[in-house]
Amino acid sequence: MKKVCHVTSVHSSKDDRIFHKECLSLAKEYEVYLIAPNVSEEVDGDVHILGVPLPEGRFSKLFALGAVYRKALEVDASVYHFHDPELMFIGLKLKRKGKKIIFDSHEDVPQQIFTKEYLPSWTKKPLSLLYAAIERCCLKHYDALISVTPSIVERLETINSNTIMVTNYPSIRDMTVSRHNASADTDYVCFAGGVSQQYLHEYILDALRYTKVRYLLAGPAYPSYFERLKSHEMWNRVDYIGVVGHDKVSEIYQKAKVGLVLLDYSPNVGYHRGTLGVVKMFEYMMAGIPMVATDFDLWKEIVEGNGCGLCVDPHDVKAVADAINFYIDNPDKAREAGERGRKAVMEKYNWSKQEETLLGLYRQLTD
Repeated sequence: MKKVCHVTSVHSSKDDRIFHKECLSLAKEYEVYLIAPNVSEEVDGDVHILGVPLPEGRFSKLFALGAVYRKALEVDASVYHFHDPELMFIGLKLKRKGKKIIFDSHEDVPQQIFTKEYLPSWTKKPLSLLYAAIERCCLKHYDALISVTPSIVERLETINSNTIMVTNYPSIRDMTVSRHNASADTDYVCFAGGVSQQYLHEYILDALRYTKVRYLLAGPAYPSYFERLKSHEMWNRVDYIGVVGHDKVSEIYQKAKVGLVLLDYSPNVGYHRGTLGVVKMFEYMMAGIPMVATDFDLWKEIVEGNGCGLCVDPHDVKAVADAINFYIDNPDKAREAGERGRKAVMEKYNWSKQEETLLGLYRQLTD
């Protein structure tokens, strides 16, 4: 079996996209290695996981990437698949040694820079332009590029014609998630993910004024933003349970009557066009619960096109509340929407098609 190696300096060794989707799929045909920061060596699902020690700081990490390169050389794979912008130059060094290299762009980084709160506002435009220039110079030499959503793929195609889309549709093996429990005593709406500004939790709290529901919330929270949320007058209607594992997320979905995914319009998601890189709405569909989602063009096609939820302007608090109340007041329609969502995931929005695309690219590079 030919040897392939995924490399990340940021993500977890058990990242959903990198490990659970891409690496496990590739392990069906290749000997797969995954280099990740600060983990112990292990073999999981035929994937050889290798750790490299890296500091936590954003900038100090840049000066420690030599360890990543050395570990990659040790693996001596035929194909290297990189997942983080700071690794682009390592890919070029391996390219000069005759290796095939892939870059997997999870985000629209030039646009994402404008959303970084820790950056002074006057630095964002020049940094965005600088990154775009570096990206163009580096990625034109890669053997292939991958991204998760049409807007990023279209931009990367102007740099490298061998660009494909492999999006974050869920794996059928995850369909064991329990169906939505319409008879639950508490009228919960839920969200399990990043408790950050981009998911507009403060607007959800505002919307609670016009409903009788409780908000079941889980996930890692940004400290300053979390403190603002806790000072909101509707915080007494929130049940925050912290960071939880995958099995606990399944329990949250079983308790909830509606799932919320109100992602803000931002440059990183193409403003009103939206992104397919957010797996949250597909999780709700798998769980069989209806959702209230942002009215992105891409999301409306999926959510309302398949009758499994309602899409609204996430800044329109009354519209958010009305959509929640529609499903709380009409449990039969909520159940039907949930069933349509599960059916759509089984038939269309699942990882099996993306796996075929990914394996096809690797066969092209290794044959």
